[in-house]
Amino acid sequence: MSNKAIVIGSGLGGIASAIRLRAMNYDVTLIEKNSDLGGRARTFYKNGYTFDAGPTVITAPYLIEELFLLFKKNINDYVKIVPLKTWYQFIFSDLSKFNYTDNHKTNLSEISKIDSKDIIGFEKLLKFSEKIFNKGYLELADKPFTNFFFMLKQIPALLMLKSYLSVYKFVSKFLKNEKLRKIFSVHPLLVGGNPFSTTSIYALILFLEKKWGVHYALGGTGKIITGLEKLMNEIGVKIIKNDEVIKIITDKKKISGVITKSNKTINAEIVVCNADPPFVYKYLLDEKQNTFLFEKKIKRMNYSMGLFVYYFGSKKKYNDVEHHTIYFGDSYKDLLNKIFEEKVLTDDISYYLHRPTATDPTMAPKDKDCFYVLVPVPNNLSKIKWNEEAERFKKIIIKKLSSTLLPNIEEYIENDFYVTPDYFEKELRTLHGSGFSIQPLFSQSAYFRFHNRSEIYEGLFFVGAGTHPGAGIPGVLSSAKILDRIVPKIL
Repeated sequence: MSNKAIVIGSGLGGIASAIRLRAMNYDVTLIEKNSDLGGRARTFYKNGYTFDAGPTVITAPYLIEELFLLFKKNINDYVKIVPLKTWYQFIFSDLSKFNYTDNHKTNLSEISKIDSKDIIGFEKLLKFSEKIFNKGYLELADKPFTNFFFMLKQIPALLMLKSYLSVYKFVSKFLKNEKLRKIFSVHPLLVGGNPFSTTSIYALILFLEKKWGVHYALGGTGKIITGLEKLMNEIGVKIIKNDEVIKIITDKKKISGVITKSNKTINAEIVVCNADPPFVYKYLLDEKQNTFLFEKKIKRMNYSMGLFVYYFGSKKKYNDVEHHTIYFGDSYKDLLNKIFEEKVLTDDISYYLHRPTATDPTMAPKDKDCFYVLVPVPNNLSKIKWNEEAERFKKIIIKKLSSTLLPNIEEYIENDFYVTPDYFEKELRTLHGSGFSIQPLFSQSAYFRFHNRSEIYEGLFFVGAGTHPGAGIPGVLSSAKILDRIVPKIL
């Protein structure tokens, strides 16, 4: 067998795969269509402002450190990752606030300000989420679900852990106050799911945050990408930028290489896709090879919401705004229904606001602030014409920010731009412009997700948001870790 391997796409999952394959003695080529690495985690630089394009909530940082340890390197020589004291500030439409922190006593005090009767329920919720974490994360996150009987074996334990409930219903069994229910069931939105339909397995994120905390990379998430790129150069991963894989070459059901836009043919018997699985199967492979059951699986898939992300610098500093803020609009459940089910755009928005300058003033010019606001919107199955809607929607966001968290922000904005679901579809090649590939429903989790080892082709593997275990930094890094178990060893 050849020792050549190709990785398509340089999101965190793709980069981690390239490093892990190199540690397995593969001769690795990483191919990225853009001029910079990172995928969703790339960086935009504008007139002294540094904007992280995507993932900014860093949990389980040991998964990043592991990549350096594979080559006996010290992560601190490449990137500095620091813990945050306040993990999130939650704000409601009545402008009441809740600070969720690294201190358990502080969190109990914040809960008692809203409803002291829910303190006991919160303690029980954390205990139960630890059980889910032990099973769903520690035991299964880095195991491949390529065998149906392995999945069947897990079903009794998953049923005991109430995986048939949605995250919201699960949290509601422990908490009675509606505000607290929203706060502690919000996590699916960070990985592309609706809290009212996402399987409660994802409640494990509650304990995952408690175990390792919420972190930030000094200089932004982009510094993690820069540090990993430096590592790849040191260990001999070949990196090709500004070239896109347009076809994966197959001999019947066996992988033999790729063809790129610049008409290069690169041969390899191992291809790892960090590209979105539904996009890969639809556009880069021969659909005639798909089995009847696999076609059924693809057709029934539900895709995550789209994202409208507005980046802006502010000439004024808003010192009382935390690093991560989540704002709940008036019609939260109805809003999520409109986004996920009806696929219509609505003006009553909820949002996540990232202010890295709360921790790291180097992200903006002196005495200025750096922000992005991420607003869940319908994906492109909605047929929304973003070239017509985007400017109007941007104004709605600015008005909402001004009336909730950033008074008079419209007077101080500079260097602003935005991305819509069209960016995710055209630039990042996600099917239907989804922000996180397919939704984390029970019927689309583990064995029912796209497999890490292709169901159809020998030598084809998947990492990233659309495969097991799912989206989010721990998810995509764990998907790369699975390769250690399923990619053939070089003899």
